[in-house]
Amino acid sequence: MRFCHSLDRREVTFDDDHLVANAGLILPATLAQHLGLLELFDEHVDLGEAPGRAHVGHKAMTLIHSALAGGDSIDDADALRAGATEAVLGHAVLAPSTLGTFLRSFTWGHSRQLDVVSGALLARAWAAGAGPGEEPFTIDVDSSIHETYGLAKEGGTHFTYNHVRGYNPLYAVAAGTGDVLHVRLRGGNAHSGRGAAGFLTETFGRVRAAGATGPIVLRADSGFYSRAVVDACRRADVRFSITAKLHKGGVKTAIAAIDESAWVAIPYFLDGADVAETTYQPFKAKGRPCRLIVRRVRPTPGSQLALFVEFTYHAFIADRDGEMIELEADHRRHAEIENTIRDLKYGVGLNHLPSGRFGANAAWLAFNVMAHNLARFSTRLGLGDTLITTETLRRRYLSVPGRITRSARRRTIHLPTRWPWAQRFEDALRRHRAIVLVT
Repeated sequence: MRFCHSLDRREVTFDDDHLVANAGLILPATLAQHLGLLELFDEHVDLGEAPGRAHVGHKAMTLIHSALAGGDSIDDADALRAGATEAVLGHAVLAPSTLGTFLRSFTWGHSRQLDVVSGALLARAWAAGAGPGEEPFTIDVDSSIHETYGLAKEGGTHFTYNHVRGYNPLYAVAAGTGDVLHVRLRGGNAHSGRGAAGFLTETFGRVRAAGATGPIVLRADSGFYSRAVVDACRRADVRFSITAKLHKGGVKTAIAAIDESAWVAIPYFLDGADVAETTYQPFKAKGRPCRLIVRRVRPTPGSQLALFVEFTYHAFIADRDGEMIELEADHRRHAEIENTIRDLKYGVGLNHLPSGRFGANAAWLAFNVMAHNLARFSTRLGLGDTLITTETLRRRYLSVPGRITRSARRRTIHLPTRWPWAQRFEDALRRHRAIVLVT
């Protein structure tokens, strides 16, 4: 089909005060308003006499909505000031220079106030129907490197374990939903398990306070294989599944002592994979022994690894009830936390941390995590979907353009005809507006 109109003849002018580039932001903005998020900031965040102390809630919500719109830097928040965008957000939109001053006003202690806000938001969203209630609940914990390139970032100038400069925050994530339950910024030279026991103790308390009344399980990799982590789980009555470090002696000796008849083929795994278990006392400590569940895999024939070993082993300790094969499969699902971390880095603005100040970066981390969680709550409460990523949510629902008109003292947001997800958008907005905050 021939199209005869040249684009060179199309006039372009920026002159419409009624247009909204990301009109779909009204979805998470409505949910945030019904959950009272702006008021939580005003209630719990006190920056003292710092220059950015005023209008905390409006500044925080500007950063959160900028992240949901795809902004990954402070300057990107300026896009929210275009046209009539402010009308779909429910708060004042502050300039990037003001937001920069705001972030630099945070010390490490101030950023801990944001933990209180994040926990309260989690509790309110779960009370509105997004929580596990009495159902079994699994928490995945991990750390991730956020690479930096400047040489003047507090806590980010040291080399990490993979030989790049950056930060190494801790994440606790709800399995299956991707809700970030807790986060803590750490310097780049921190090993995976540093501060993990206290971090997990706070996480367990947070999810219990938020309404998770059923049994809880922690899954973790070998970076969190420590007596302190196991003790934190036992104090909180949390079951655990933690990858064991294969040091000489200890776990290796226990594996070698497993009788050959105890190995059972894994029916849904690669050829040559088996699983077995034994009883094991980790960390040479007195107390209750654990189950040591071991997967062994025969190397690919002809590979270099096959020249040196007959099997490779992957072991984890657990104090959970259940069939050995089912627990082994469940433990491997810990890898799903990587999907959440990827969504944080590329769905919101955590691919980098923008400031030279540690406190500012801790605040940036907290605001972006809350933006991520708002996206998760919006999809679950509004769309009934737990698998949609932030990028997909943005492409289908948040980035829809609109135009605002006023008639009879009532504003109307006009969205495009034949938008493929229009019905689901309307249904989600109706569900969000039906949420009643109970305090």
